[in-house]
Amino acid sequence: MKIQVLGPLSAEVNGASIVPTAGKPRQILALLALYPGRVMPVPTLMEEIWGTNLPQSALTTLQTYILQLRRRLGTAMGPGAPGSAKDVLATRHGGYLLQVQPESVDVHTYERLVAGGQSAFEEGDDEQAAGLLRQALAMWQGPALVDVRVGPILEIEVMRLEESRLVTVERRIDADLRLGRHTELLAELAELIARHPQHEGLHSQAMVALYRSGRQATGLDVYRRLRTRLIDELGVEPSPQLQRLHQAMLTVDPALDVIAGPRRGSTFDLYAA
Repeated sequence: MKIQVLGPLSAEVNGASIVPTAGKPRQILALLALYPGRVMPVPTLMEEIWGTNLPQSALTTLQTYILQLRRRLGTAMGPGAPGSAKDVLATRHGGYLLQVQPESVDVHTYERLVAGGQSAFEEGDDEQAAGLLRQALAMWQGPALVDVRVGPILEIEVMRLEESRLVTVERRIDADLRLGRHTELLAELAELIARHPQHEGLHSQAMVALYRSGRQATGLDVYRRLRTRLIDELGVEPSPQLQRLHQAMLTVDPALDVIAGPRRGSTFDLYAA
């Protein structure tokens, strides 16, 4: 089985899709796929589908959805497959689980690559870090579960995945900046700060990339626009480290030209206390 959740939901067995067209069975499949090999309790599945307003027939209806999924699974597996659909989408006391290897689901490969990239980053191997993180990000085919109606459980999972994606982008840019790729990053960073207009980490990266590309004035303008937005919308000043980065740019601090110095932290923490 091959399952993708980093974008539209996709689940294939022997090249045949087992993703149902109906919304609620899609939710069940998506939730089970996020936790392969783990029992998903019936109350959790019910909460995802119906929230707190459970119909009287909730358990029976849930069992019907599981049966529908098993039928699609059995058809794709074919008559000669070892085991049965009930072995793959298994019933356990109090819940159901998808008996597949974690590597069958794209999110688990993604998280393994991210962990490897983060370790390489912390060890100072920026080339390896950038490469692994780029591989991880390339697995995304759009917003997580973009074509699945999400209930309260999946909503949390989607938020977690999207936050992980943004953090991974930021860390990959950190590695690229330490490798001296500031000019190549300018267009990407311009798009990112437009999409995340209050994200200080991305703004700090844009400021540094512009500064190192000989565009000090534009980098200072990035700070000015962020500060105005934070004051107008939240009533707060930029963080102390971002203020210190701004001051360093004003005074042309030589430390800003150091691509990969002894401190192995993020760009945002260049001027952390």
